[in-house]
Amino acid sequence: MIVNNTRVFPAKLRGRTDSGNVVELLLVQPSRPERPEDNDCWEVLARPAKKLRVGTMIVFGEGELRARVTGVGELGKRIVELAYQGELYPVLERVGRAPLPPYIKRQDRHSLRDAEDRERYQTVYASERGSVAAPTAGLHFTRALLQSLGDRGIEVVELTLHVGYGTFQPIRTKTVEEHRMGAERYTIPEETAAAIARARGNRGRVVAVGTTTVRALESAAVEPGRARPGSGVTELYIFPGFRFQVVDALLTNFHLPRSSLLLLVSAFGGVEPVKHAYREAVRERYRFYSYGDCMLLYPPSSKE
Repeated sequence: MIVNNTRVFPAKLRGRTDSGNVVELLLVQPSRPERPEDNDCWEVLARPAKKLRVGTMIVFGEGELRARVTGVGELGKRIVELAYQGELYPVLERVGRAPLPPYIKRQDRHSLRDAEDRERYQTVYASERGSVAAPTAGLHFTRALLQSLGDRGIEVVELTLHVGYGTFQPIRTKTVEEHRMGAERYTIPEETAAAIARARGNRGRVVAVGTTTVRALESAAVEPGRARPGSGVTELYIFPGFRFQVVDALLTNFHLPRSSLLLLVSAFGGVEPVKHAYREAVRERYRFYSYGDCMLLYPPSSKE
């Protein structure tokens, strides 16, 4: 079983522009994801975006973090250059908030619940900071459950894919094929690649926890049953017709319509079986989205 150990950071910021307007930013991803050491330039979602023209300066907290708008990206996103003292993530821990999905409401945006949200909106194995959203299929696991899996002889290994906005960006193109994914950074350790080869060599199965884990593994696939260890940037877009080489089973939550996540799940489990599963979920009032229920999928060709 392979899990994504990425950790969500406080990517939501509330500040004031140099003209006094209150704005909110969501740090989406570094504008140059191929250079993870460059943390100063970011793509952001802004509200209200129309007040953020190129050159606008925004101040957060007591001035320990500043952002200058340097450009306008696709779909209204802004490019900002950050200014701060020391390292970025410790500053964000002080001035940022947990980037909860918009359907999770908080009456007081600066309430003490933010500290609780920062921990609850994480998997128990989250360790590598860099995501703006949790890999939610992993939220179902407790340390006791992971220990139980190990006791049953199931090897649990990790990889990292830092979840960006591209994972959740709705499909707005006229055809499925025209959609494009945003770039996301991933790392597959040597021991994880070795565990995959070991499982396949022993006629075992590779179970991916979550769609982000699938995308990392299939991005690094070199042949059936083998994934290349190392780091990279992926824009892999999986939709029906895709041929999976590494993943044998998928644990995943129930996703939004018109999303690349739903297309990935349909590509893996088959369009009609997935439609049937979703009809059952709606009928039985399963919970969808981040803190919702999950399902275990095998491809239609599986004999299981």
